[in-house]
Amino acid sequence: MFPISNKKKFFLSVTTLFALWLVYLTIWPVAIQPQAWQPTTPSPLTGQFKSNQHLAQIERLELTSGYGPEDVAVDQFGNIYGGLQDGRIIRFNKEGKNPSDFANTKGRPLGLHFDKNGNLIVADAYKGLLSINSHGDITVLTTSADDLPFRFTNDLDIADDGTIYFSDASYKFTQAEYKADALEHRPNGRLLAYSPKTRKTTTLLKDLYFANGVAISPDQSFLLINETWTYRVLRYWIAGEKKGNTEIFIEQLPGFPDGISSDGNGTFWLALASPRNSMIDNLAPHPWLRKIVQRLPEFLQPAPVKYAFVLGLNDDGKVVHNLQEPSGHPFSVITSVQAENGYLYFGSLEEKAIGRITVP
Repeated sequence: MFPISNKKKFFLSVTTLFALWLVYLTIWPVAIQPQAWQPTTPSPLTGQFKSNQHLAQIERLELTSGYGPEDVAVDQFGNIYGGLQDGRIIRFNKEGKNPSDFANTKGRPLGLHFDKNGNLIVADAYKGLLSINSHGDITVLTTSADDLPFRFTNDLDIADDGTIYFSDASYKFTQAEYKADALEHRPNGRLLAYSPKTRKTTTLLKDLYFANGVAISPDQSFLLINETWTYRVLRYWIAGEKKGNTEIFIEQLPGFPDGISSDGNGTFWLALASPRNSMIDNLAPHPWLRKIVQRLPEFLQPAPVKYAFVLGLNDDGKVVHNLQEPSGHPFSVITSVQAENGYLYFGSLEEKAIGRITVP
């Protein structure tokens, strides 16, 4: 028997590792069950979506620690709040200075909105729908609907009658697993309503493709709900002759819609967290390829692009404001927009600051 040379041993080792890597990429079990789908044609960055540098003027309200103030809320005194990745909710004074800790949900606070009693209502990705009083005391309002626990409580808005409308982005994947939900591309999301009077939670819409931002119209007749993975915003009627009906408000967006809010005067502010990703669109018809991508290391998977993109929409879903900054400087991956006291406030999943500019 002839001895195997070191060179051949090395070759065999590399070949074996490569074979094992191929086996892993092709047959290792994954949590996703992708379905084939056909994405809409993205709107080009021309005309109403023409690229510009308006958001280059964003002022940064810097954090002293932590990152990712995904949503922003302003109280009756003008203090500014943001929820961070580490569970803390921080508060700036009305000048946008002196950030301090207001509360800690021990989860991941996303959507924020003050009710008429001055309580901060929070959609926490892991803890559910919460209410926090002015002293920072936390009360859990609801954590499930129809015997199905929330797994990714996301955004909310509050009606004049006190009803809290909110989204559960995915009943299958958590906030840390949002990329898995994108690669699976199944309707795991829900639009829900919580009544503080009855303490009951009702499912209004299910089978949504990543239910995200929620906003109520000023006349209280309809809700807007973002479907992030289908690049569109839906309108759900809560009053009038169309009550209970759903229709497309705007579609074929050039980016991933995240947060949405009403300024109370007929403009809905929509955050596009990132431009559309050609890799995700090209993988859409191929579930088996999406399983392979899911098995890749995190740094090789699709990720948000550092780009700033915000739209203002009227009641008919028409674009009336188009604010961008392609470089992503000084603020990017905008996940929420809130109009308050003459400013637009911006949240982000990645920044170490809250952003703001004067309302256009």
